[in-house]
Amino acid sequence: MSVQPSVRAFDVEATTSHPGNHHVDAEGLKRALRALGGGVSIITAGEGETRTGATVTSATALSIDPPRMIVTLNRSASTLPVVERYGHFCVNVVGHDHETLANQFAGLGGLKGAERYHGAEWIRLESGAPVLENAAAAIDCEVEELIERHSHAIVLGRVVGIRFGNRGSLVYRDGRYFALGG
Repeated sequence: MSVQPSVRAFDVEATTSHPGNHHVDAEGLKRALRALGGGVSIITAGEGETRTGATVTSATALSIDPPRMIVTLNRSASTLPVVERYGHFCVNVVGHDHETLANQFAGLGGLKGAERYHGAEWIRLESGAPVLENAAAAIDCEVEELIERHSHAIVLGRVVGIRFGNRGSLVYRDGRYFALGG
């Protein structure tokens, strides 16, 4: 058996040969990712005064069969220890009218922990994680595995409950929210 050299379908430019290219670093990666629109979700966990959460664009399905979700959380954020402690989280897909709530959970305005839950109605499903009552959709999960890498942790969740809303959702791109109809 012989191995054939790969054939390039296009030429690869050197990193600095084009004016639009940027050195590979944290700022360059952030800038590139800002061009990618992402669905906005609020990750919630905890109970009572230990409730907390974070606004993310990093929640997605890991697997449809079996139903599994994946979310990445900053290791230095308050949400990760609560997810670890309670073994649950909910991916609350926010509706087009939840921009203020998304900002609260992103830490704008200085609200922390349970204070971030003000101004919305919350219920619980199977796992016990807080669920935004009028979310576009809510995906209730029990933690299956947590993998710490670099600045973030990858949280794998077994889906134990799903709730559907009747509304559009938000997308975040280049520092702004955009409403999607529904």
